[in-house]
Amino acid sequence: MIKQLKLKNYILIDELIADFDKGLNVITGETGAGKSILISAIDLVFAPRVSKEVIKHGQEKAVIELIIDNTKHDLKNFFEENGIDDLGAEIILSKEITQSSVRTRLNGTLINQEVLKQIKSLFLDIHSQHQTYVFMQPRYHITLLDNYAKEVYGGLLTEYHGLYKKYIDTKNLLEAAKNSADTTESQIEFLKFQVSEIEAAEIQSETEDEDLNSELEILENAEKLKELTGSSYWAINGDDGSILEALGKIKQNLSKAASMDKNLEEVEQNLVDVIERLRDSGSELREYSQNLDNDEERLNEIQERLFLLDKLKRKYGRTLADVMETYKKLAEELSGIEFSTKNVEELEKSLKEQFETLTEKAAVITEKRQDYAKVLSVYIQERLEKLELPKARFEISVLPKELAADGADNVEFLISTNVSEDLKPLAKVASGGEISRVMLAIKSIFAQSDDIDTVIFDEIDTGISGKASQSVADEIKELSKYHQIILITHQPIIASKADKHFYVRKSQADETKVDVYVLTGENRIMALAELAGGEINDQSIEFAKSLVGV
Repeated sequence: MIKQLKLKNYILIDELIADFDKGLNVITGETGAGKSILISAIDLVFAPRVSKEVIKHGQEKAVIELIIDNTKHDLKNFFEENGIDDLGAEIILSKEITQSSVRTRLNGTLINQEVLKQIKSLFLDIHSQHQTYVFMQPRYHITLLDNYAKEVYGGLLTEYHGLYKKYIDTKNLLEAAKNSADTTESQIEFLKFQVSEIEAAEIQSETEDEDLNSELEILENAEKLKELTGSSYWAINGDDGSILEALGKIKQNLSKAASMDKNLEEVEQNLVDVIERLRDSGSELREYSQNLDNDEERLNEIQERLFLLDKLKRKYGRTLADVMETYKKLAEELSGIEFSTKNVEELEKSLKEQFETLTEKAAVITEKRQDYAKVLSVYIQERLEKLELPKARFEISVLPKELAADGADNVEFLISTNVSEDLKPLAKVASGGEISRVMLAIKSIFAQSDDIDTVIFDEIDTGISGKASQSVADEIKELSKYHQIILITHQPIIASKADKHFYVRKSQADETKVDVYVLTGENRIMALAELAGGEINDQSIEFAKSLVGV
């Protein structure tokens, strides 16, 4: 549910914090006071596009922030997939609007419209005369019906979903098998040749060619390497005039000098280290030179191997890694063809059996949907009569369609609010007042089976009065047992049912401002009295008191 709304520099509001409660939150105020500002702000934080006009005149940016209390939905995986911090039961959704950009954040992380759309679908239904209510969209109708009757055929639906997934998997396998089975004999033989050619090469590693090229360069330059390393060894460690002999004499001199001045001991030690390292280097050079042979046989062997590897690279990939990857794909393709040609008939038989099973189960689901569609239609029509729409007719249409993931039914809500009109899709109901009451009737029926946390009604009382107001008030109060309700109303009977009552006031001194107050006690009685009579007098005060049971 929405726990808190924060606004800064939004339209006519400098700064506002509104704390909402569970149950029924009512917003009232004089005509033109700006009651819809709170609703529009909540709606706007979920909107894909925002006008810069919402920034308060003279300010650089507007900020809207919602704190949502989540106790119903497990969003851990959703947050992980989208790189969003999990703050536990609290969700912070904010929108910053400047003249050049609009940024939306969820728990501090910038999010895109798709993520925002998913969050809205979990937490909010908003309805006004200018917006489409979720329940009016036909794609939700089958889910609403199934959720309502989940205790009756929910298990059957779950079973159907699992079977349908297997059916689609089998269908995809069959299609792939048929495509593979259509492969010509010459294509299969060519595939076999390619696989065999790469296999026969017995590639040792992805870097085999690089390793062989390094060895080849050594073998091709063996004589020169032998000459260079040999002469270097003799220069370091020869019998007469070698580097080691010269350094030995320097060492003797330094030893004598260090015995006279200890400051030279470190220099002497450094020289000793150099001599040792040079002696080791000389030994390595001698061993390298002695072991270096001009192996013509190995040279020819490497050249032949490199020629073969280069041939494979020209045909199957720029590198040996590419060749090996190509081999893997070719081998899998060949294996698939050999498997598929043997299994087309088996898959066709399996697919036929699965389709028959699905058709049988879908028929059972259709029968149950039709039964519950009739029951629900009666319930909703009764609610509509209570809400002063006595001539309304409501029907849940269940018509056949091809097998799909949700069965073999098209489900749509149909309504007629006038005797002279035929039933039509709910989305085509024109009157704002009628839509509000229709939505309230439907929402009341589905309240216990639908997962939406917060429902917002903007001016649900349009076009109603008297007895209808009482019915709407009772219906809303009942609905608030299952959902947080936020609504704007002009009706004192509806407002009197509030668990929390907000009052919006517009003031115009140096500048126009909108302030929001929470009404309790005597202040609330006065506000209800004003709603009831247009002015506060003894009669309207007594009526207001009677509404709240004072």
